[in-house]
Amino acid sequence: MFLCFDQSSNGGEKCNFFNWDRLGFSLIPTDYMYTMSCSIDQKFTFSQGKLIPYGNIQLSPCSGILNYGQGLLEGLKAYKGEDNHIRLFRLAENALRMQTGAERMFMPSPSVGQFIDAVKQTALANKRWIPPVGKGSLYIRPLLMGTGPTLGLGPAPECTFLIYASPVGNYSMGPLHFLVEDNAYRAIPGGTGGIKAITNYSPVYKAILQAKAKGFSDVLFLDAVTRKTIEEASGCNIFIVKGNVISTPAVNGSVLPGITRKSIIEIALDIGYQMEERSILLEELLDADEAFCTGTAMVVNPVGSVTYHEKRINYKTGADTVSQKLLANLTGIQTGCIEDKKGWTMKID
Repeated sequence: MFLCFDQSSNGGEKCNFFNWDRLGFSLIPTDYMYTMSCSIDQKFTFSQGKLIPYGNIQLSPCSGILNYGQGLLEGLKAYKGEDNHIRLFRLAENALRMQTGAERMFMPSPSVGQFIDAVKQTALANKRWIPPVGKGSLYIRPLLMGTGPTLGLGPAPECTFLIYASPVGNYSMGPLHFLVEDNAYRAIPGGTGGIKAITNYSPVYKAILQAKAKGFSDVLFLDAVTRKTIEEASGCNIFIVKGNVISTPAVNGSVLPGITRKSIIEIALDIGYQMEERSILLEELLDADEAFCTGTAMVVNPVGSVTYHEKRINYKTGADTVSQKLLANLTGIQTGCIEDKKGWTMKID
């Protein structure tokens, strides 16, 4: 560990990291998490939530989350800016996406107001864990879980909304190198690819680990019907650049409506690029000038290459690329270095 602690003069505890640069993207337990619950007896209305010390939770072996995967996750970040204020980014969008997912998974969901209040409380309770500007952020993970017991196939009689947080460094793996996967699929039409269901992620582990064993960063999945159009990587949206045109797969039920994705589309339009949301043939990806991915963890990350059936295509990366220009604009807004004219950020301190 690279933590040390001091007691401040008022009795509170300060967190001193002697090297914030060592932060990666792995769990560092913080002080508090937030929880609230509802049940069929409460007509599935969430009770008043509360902060509790970070720690393990108890679950029935028969809970809906363990037996049938009835659960959703979200991800967002709290940033510290040059002005030392703490900011959250577009968290109402996370709340709305969770509501959409909850409807699909037949679960109650916190209201937008409850979601925002819970995230704010969690961030402020753990604010000593927010890295200095430029060194990372506080990653915040809301979960919605069917925690009540249900042996028969059906929705859990009790649900829990829980939020925990962890400081993370700036998630940069360098240019990503993708292997196009055409034998396994991330999502199918009518499935759960368009929501952040917990069941979306572990089924792609095998394909990812096999690709990494061959030296690739990740897998890029094709659509499950035609196997001709690109959809997503394992945990991020993808964009291609050709001239002044930026294209990304349309949100069609099997592509996740990423919040970073949505923000990059708006920023690209603002700074003069032509933006397209549509089906993108694999051949178009292989003919692109540049490609990049977006997601809460990675923000904007360039794609260095894509390999399909032993054919490798390399893309432009580094300074003066479209992805770097978009990244600078987005992170500038998130950290307060660029004026937020869209009302995307919320100061909470």
